[in-house]
Amino acid sequence: MRVLIADDDPIIRLDLKQMLENLGYQVVAEAEDGQQAVEHAKAKSPDVCLLDVKMPVMDGIDAATHIAENGIAPAILLTAYSDQELIDRAKEAGVFGYLVKPFKPSDLSPAIEVARSRFESNRKLTEENASLTDRLEARKVVEKAKGILMQDQGLSETEAYKRIQQQSMNARKSMREIAEAIILASGV
Repeated sequence: MRVLIADDDPIIRLDLKQMLENLGYQVVAEAEDGQQAVEHAKAKSPDVCLLDVKMPVMDGIDAATHIAENGIAPAILLTAYSDQELIDRAKEAGVFGYLVKPFKPSDLSPAIEVARSRFESNRKLTEENASLTDRLEARKVVEKAKGILMQDQGLSETEAYKRIQQQSMNARKSMREIAEAIILASGV
């Protein structure tokens, strides 16, 4: 698994890199501030991002927000701070993990694996949701077009549906496209 690490302390970055490599992870990018972390994440597309909370230029929570908004990878925050305000900000940022320093190497692997799994589950749910939304919208358009055909041409619901279906096959266009054309032609 490919990992991006971001911490403003070069010694901590080195320690973290060694821990990760010893656990079998590949560190594909290192950043010393949040802005660099976002840029590296966009360029390298890591599987997971480990971000320190307190960093210059942009903190780890803001960086996690940008990384999440772009759907790049799950972010896990590594911090010496565990106050409620930071935890609340992390939740709003869409962070997938929160490890309080000092942590052991054995704490990293479960956090990384769970974060990546949850990220993939969320990605699939988002795709399914988009697909269902598209299908629902298409169905609404087809229903509206059926109503127009039923009213204007005196067709039954079944006949109207078959007509849209037949035109779809003949024109090699989706039923939604045919239905939208019917709606547009009717001036509704």
